[in-house]
Amino acid sequence: MGLGDMLVPLHLYQLPIDHECHDDSWVAAYSGKWQVKGYEKSAACLESESGISYKSVEFKLLESSIIGADWEGCIDSLYGIKNMTDEQRDTALFLVSQQCLLECLGRGDDSLALSLLRKQISKLQVGREKVHKLAFSLFSLGELGLDKVHDDCDVFQELRRNLVNELEKLLPPPITVPDRRLEHLVERVVGSQIDSCIYHNSLDPVSIYKDHSCGRDQIPTETIQILSDHKNEVWFVQFSNNGDYLASSSSDCTAIIWKIQEDGKLVLKHRLSSHQNPVSFVIWSPDDTMVLTCGNLEVLRLWDVETDSKRLVCGSSDPKKGICMWDCEGKEIKAWRGTRMPKVLDIAVTPNGEYLITIFSDKDIRILNVATNAERVISEEHPITSLSVSGDSKYLIVNLNSQEIHMWDVEGLWEKPLRYKGHRQHKYVIRSCFGGVNSTFIASGSENSQVYIWNRSGCDPIEVLSGHSMTVNCVSWNPRRHQMLASASDDQTIRIWGPNPSQKMHLKGLI
Repeated sequence: MGLGDMLVPLHLYQLPIDHECHDDSWVAAYSGKWQVKGYEKSAACLESESGISYKSVEFKLLESSIIGADWEGCIDSLYGIKNMTDEQRDTALFLVSQQCLLECLGRGDDSLALSLLRKQISKLQVGREKVHKLAFSLFSLGELGLDKVHDDCDVFQELRRNLVNELEKLLPPPITVPDRRLEHLVERVVGSQIDSCIYHNSLDPVSIYKDHSCGRDQIPTETIQILSDHKNEVWFVQFSNNGDYLASSSSDCTAIIWKIQEDGKLVLKHRLSSHQNPVSFVIWSPDDTMVLTCGNLEVLRLWDVETDSKRLVCGSSDPKKGICMWDCEGKEIKAWRGTRMPKVLDIAVTPNGEYLITIFSDKDIRILNVATNAERVISEEHPITSLSVSGDSKYLIVNLNSQEIHMWDVEGLWEKPLRYKGHRQHKYVIRSCFGGVNSTFIASGSENSQVYIWNRSGCDPIEVLSGHSMTVNCVSWNPRRHQMLASASDDQTIRIWGPNPSQKMHLKGLI
């Protein structure tokens, strides 16, 4: 059932006619809604009992003139309507004049149609193209379906009714009720309730029969599994784009690919053991058919190259190496390097492939449009340790060693960032991420062995997750299973977090 269908029964039982609380526009909106849904009798009954019509006096007069082919009366009515812009009025006058012209053509009165075109229509500011197209109709009645009309009143009445409908959409309120006005108001209320719900993390439709509110069971708050297969500190974790796998890397010189089973449990699928040095980073290809691993002061390794992905991008802390973009066969496509190139501390490409974002010289965020080479630089006051981009490519977050996380918009519309605080970060690289439906949440590791979760709308954490015994280096939120979070720690474990099952059982018992 869509929102429009849900509104009809709600109207029947909860129609507000209390004039101390609502003005006539409420009744007009309800009545107009019923007319659109095909409940003409209900709308007529509402208008009769309330004494309020969803059509204004001005619009009724205009409609009467159109149906009766009183074109001079139509023009007088349009000039008498206030709060119309010049563009709206000229467009409305054009539509009325066009109808008059078409009826002249249909009756064979070409001279009157030509006079109307020259003296009235050509003076309206509606664009030459529209006027030229109408002028062409003088010689192509067949394209307009008027070659066989002549005095067919039924066809003229249908065209006039269509004109009324067009003007109803064009004219400003309160002359007409805007299309879908009631749905728009309800959608705004529902949207406002969702925005104010700090735990909202569901794709399910929101009912309008009651106020919306979610509980803690919508986000990961409890450890549901501990992975202990790494033999040293775990530095990095990332879920695959399809949400079916988790990749991790460790100072034990290995990376591990974990498979998520149907019951939500993770099992070891592959151990990648070719590196000679600690593996600091691992990234999935867009189609999840290959993994790129990066060892400290070592080569990049590409695993399982059967892929449709086109490009790989990597940055280096060595200014001489800069930033390189390769295809999957190792051929360099593009490079940014040189003596003026500062060292690269972190790098990301937006999921839509439009922007390359890099962290330069500790405090600078460089956002490059890959297609146009247009770039801008955001300078932070404190050193940046890591970077993450939202799934919709609209936002980025950076962790600062000032114990803050800053969020910026990629397009560059914001003058100041949104700030998040509460976690601990002084001397180590701590990585954060976006997560949940529509990237609503931000999660981060911390030097005090805890995981922090914020709703993007607030600067203070809504949850602090305990379980690790040492620094939490990195977190990753599953992009498809919106209630699953992974964290990597110096305690050599990976924790998988999910909703508290006891809370879910308690809620089920209340239903």
